[in-house]
Amino acid sequence: MQIENIPLLIFDCDGVLVDSEPLSIAVLIEMLTHLGVNISEEDAYDRFLGRSVTSMISTLWNDYGVETDIDFLDHMRSLLYERFRTDLKPVTGVGQAIDSLQCRRCVASSSQPERIRFSLGLTGLLDKLEPHIFSATMVKNGKPAPDLFLYAADTMQANPADCIVVEDSPAGIIAAKSAGMTVLAFTGASHARFPAFRQKIELLQPHAVFDDMDDLVHLVDQFTKSGHATSERPMRS
Repeated sequence: MQIENIPLLIFDCDGVLVDSEPLSIAVLIEMLTHLGVNISEEDAYDRFLGRSVTSMISTLWNDYGVETDIDFLDHMRSLLYERFRTDLKPVTGVGQAIDSLQCRRCVASSSQPERIRFSLGLTGLLDKLEPHIFSATMVKNGKPAPDLFLYAADTMQANPADCIVVEDSPAGIIAAKSAGMTVLAFTGASHARFPAFRQKIELLQPHAVFDDMDDLVHLVDQFTKSGHATSERPMRS
């Protein structure tokens, strides 16, 4: 039985809670360079940001002819975790924002559960969000399909119309809108510096675009009070 009219805030992880995307993309580019595949940073963001491992594997094979076996994935994960241990930081202000929120919340990320918890543990955010952590590995289709967000809402006994998703990627925004949820696009992480990236976010018409976590509590309160925020027109904070 679903809980009626009780809002649920759904956080993406990479690029929303932790500023991990530049580290992840750098490791991927490094791995591909060793295989003789040259890809720009901006193109890598365009093709892989917010996607699941399954989607990444498919894109690497279909677009670059790169076959990713277990050794490739294990090596990439090992390199990434090394970078995380030394360089990973939480998104500025996100811890304080989470502490100030009055609504229920969870995490729904394209990353694997182990990586999500590893990232949140390193950045001191895990205790604020456990045990409500959902991964694309739990559903058939990852973002941009709505499956993960719908699964999180169903598990948390929330109606999709009462869910507010905080996303940073085009794939995540598409998924949230397809799920019938309100989506707040966060553009304050390091990877959002490309003008083409920001333009793509705007064209997808999220319900709000913001680049400072200090604005999150206000936005959540605004859309919660509006009732079914999915009917509201897009705006910029």
